[in-house]
Amino acid sequence: MNGSRKALEFVRALPEDDWRRFVDGHPAGNIFHTPEMFEVFRRTRGYLPELWAAVGGGDVLALLLPVRISLMNGWLGRWTTRAVVFGSVLCAPGAEGADALSGLLRTYLRDVEGSLLFTELRNLNNMDDLQPVLKECGFAREEHLNYLIDLDMPPEALIGRFGRHTRKNILRGLRRGNVVVREAASPEDIAATYGLLRMSYRAARVPISDSSLFEAAMEVLRPKKMVRFTLACVGGIPVAASIDLLYKRGIYGWYGGFDRAFKAHTPNELLMWEVLRWGAENGYVLYDFGGAGRPDEEYGVRDFKAKFAGDLVSYGRNLHVHSPILYRLGKAAYGFRVRRQKNRGGRPGPQRSKND
Repeated sequence: MNGSRKALEFVRALPEDDWRRFVDGHPAGNIFHTPEMFEVFRRTRGYLPELWAAVGGGDVLALLLPVRISLMNGWLGRWTTRAVVFGSVLCAPGAEGADALSGLLRTYLRDVEGSLLFTELRNLNNMDDLQPVLKECGFAREEHLNYLIDLDMPPEALIGRFGRHTRKNILRGLRRGNVVVREAASPEDIAATYGLLRMSYRAARVPISDSSLFEAAMEVLRPKKMVRFTLACVGGIPVAASIDLLYKRGIYGWYGGFDRAFKAHTPNELLMWEVLRWGAENGYVLYDFGGAGRPDEEYGVRDFKAKFAGDLVSYGRNLHVHSPILYRLGKAAYGFRVRRQKNRGGRPGPQRSKND
């Protein structure tokens, strides 16, 4: 590093004002970089968020916010603990930021070695300019799709872009009025939402986060208008749910669940339309569907998301495997848990599931 570059310091804590200023002012800053989201994860059972930052000359130059997630306790815990960096890394523009990020990642990898299966960066924007840095630090890029929907238009123009069959289902459902879509706010609503999520994830054979994640989101994010819980009800019964994160002028589709027993009422389409309509009418310009799976794998949820005429992108993910042997054992332990859940049975579930 030449003499004009700032001397770097790698830290595990930041003054909240500095942290917030860096994220709010960065064009790629997203809700997963915020102190509020860190606090949500801190309150979640089975989650342990960490802050790693590179500081130079008093300025934040790079930020890494891994969340350690353990799927199991006991002897299997060591083989199922991973770190997910929701929202990926963030660094100042230019060579200075890239150098800071490189040093930060190398420091992180040295300090966590032996304690994690892998660290995954989930990219929410185009990270092509940083891929050389990530590759040099051992973070291999993997393709991962997503749909982004432009909300910067009147609702009637927005629905006009949907697939013909989807638009017809929505308009017919609105005329019938059998499905009532409303914002969820009470403890009973949150319990019903979590019940729908559990049903969907059980059907998909995927473990669901503890209910404390969603309780913390309601307590921390909702007073700041950073989350919106929405329920679709038939005859007063909650049958579909959507949890969406709000930050700057974007909406991020975080979690969703659906009771397939009510499929004939098309509550998923009506729920999704309400979320998009509400966003367009309240000044939001982008809806991020929260992932659409790998391009080389069949993924039914992708078909649902494709109905709403979003732009298909592949910002991908970056993965660093800390121990290949433990990684293989961890995948086997994960499969054991999924098979155990499958053997317990469960009702048929989702047509869509977010946060994949």
